[in-house]
Amino acid sequence: MSGPRIFTPASLNENTTVSLDDQAVTHLVRVLRMKTGDALRLFNGNGVEYQAELEVESKKKAHARVSSVIREDAPLPLAVHLGQVMSKGDRMDFVVQKATELGVSDITPLISERCDVRLKGERLDKKIEHWQKVAISACEQSGRNTVPVIHPPLSANEWVQSVNADVKLVLHPHNQKPLKAETNPSTVAVLIGPEGGFTDLEVNQYQDSGFDGLLLGPRILRTETAALTALSVLQFVWGDF
Repeated sequence: MSGPRIFTPASLNENTTVSLDDQAVTHLVRVLRMKTGDALRLFNGNGVEYQAELEVESKKKAHARVSSVIREDAPLPLAVHLGQVMSKGDRMDFVVQKATELGVSDITPLISERCDVRLKGERLDKKIEHWQKVAISACEQSGRNTVPVIHPPLSANEWVQSVNADVKLVLHPHNQKPLKAETNPSTVAVLIGPEGGFTDLEVNQYQDSGFDGLLLGPRILRTETAALTALSVLQFVWGDF
């Protein structure tokens, strides 16, 4: 395997040539100063990584000639759908990035009673697009060939009513059940609250919808720390850690 890893939305097959988008061309040609004939690796989110060769036409235009399959990701033993109440600043970016590295399958940004983030219309659309790009970048860095889906935001109540999973967990000390390795679920939904936590009424509603409490030690974790700790524990118990 040689060359930088680049995501492309194009269909990839052996012995074909694909056009690279502006962002990829800027990174490869203007930042890395690569030239025609230099090696790179391509993936488009379908789980396969390809070896390719760069063909530069100008500083703003380039193609990649795909030569062979390098590797294909094994199916994930555990599909985790993360329901994350949105937080301010770059915390949500951090969660998306690290959750992608930890093998999350789906992420749905959520709104709860104590959520401080309110996005609508064009601002919301831009945020979703931005988070998807964060996930793609994390895949490029981590060697992952399958890109998690960033779903449109929902209220936490809507999400708990609609999500399907073998095991459903909410990070909260109430109504806890141990994580048993022998149960071996294939899908898990995990719900993480805002900085101020969920209200008692919200927790009761989530429990009524089939979510069990999950407690991660005796300390109170920040929302971004809680999400990544939960994913790590789930991957260790039921996933590929």
